[in-house]
Amino acid sequence: MSASQASEPEGYRYHLLRAATARFKRNIPALSREELADAERQATQSFALEEQVLNSAEAHDVLISDTQVQRAYQAVKQRYAQQSDLEADLKRNGLDSGQLRQALRRELIFDAVMQRVGARHAPITEADERLFFELHRERFDAPETRTARHILITINDDYPENRRAAARARIEAIDERLRAPDNDPTALLGAFIDAARTGSECPSAMEGGQLGTLGRGKLYPVLDAALFELAPGQLSAVLESEIGFHLLLCEAIHPAKTVTFSDARERIHQALEQRRRKEQQRQWLASLSA
Repeated sequence: MSASQASEPEGYRYHLLRAATARFKRNIPALSREELADAERQATQSFALEEQVLNSAEAHDVLISDTQVQRAYQAVKQRYAQQSDLEADLKRNGLDSGQLRQALRRELIFDAVMQRVGARHAPITEADERLFFELHRERFDAPETRTARHILITINDDYPENRRAAARARIEAIDERLRAPDNDPTALLGAFIDAARTGSECPSAMEGGQLGTLGRGKLYPVLDAALFELAPGQLSAVLESEIGFHLLLCEAIHPAKTVTFSDARERIHQALEQRRRKEQQRQWLASLSA
């Protein structure tokens, strides 16, 4: 243990490790000087908050069983192949199994206190729910979406078959085959899937060109505009984007719809409850500081 670790309050190093891994995805020894300073600032704040909560009157009668601590310890242990790997990782970061268990107990007490405090929020009434619905109607509108498939021939001057003129000729040949008179809407879908699998240079080729169900703004602008002009079962003209030439097939249209208050009520209640819990906790923490 270094001199700096010896002067640390009990439980602080766990906060430092948590800050290092959450913010930088690295252990404490692997941090640069600037990263370590950043992690230390974050750990100091989170440790001070935990101390404040654990020393409050609310925490005095919170009991955490050894079983709960063991369950939390096992959740950490599962990230490692063996117990020795966990212990080695803890040692690298200035911790041992006993200190980890104690840190986890503190964390469980903190969470229990905050849950208890948050549960004291004011009841949520139907009037609250309806007001939220009226103020945030746009959240409950489901916009029109379209299920689409796609064929791509890329433009790449490094390959003769992908130089612009050759790529254009290849996509037009596919387009001509797909527009054969005997390709009714049902036959067109099957032909498009086959053409995508054998000729498309998009990763979606393996799924028959399937792009899934998309809202506006998910594709290149030229493709997006074309897709939302197509009828179900309709094939686009040859389209050009910055990566190459495309053919789109609109497989289905899913019209926009507005969710009713009744359908949205449960989600609204959950959102309001989460908001009020956090506000209740914030006010309580502010009272501790005062």
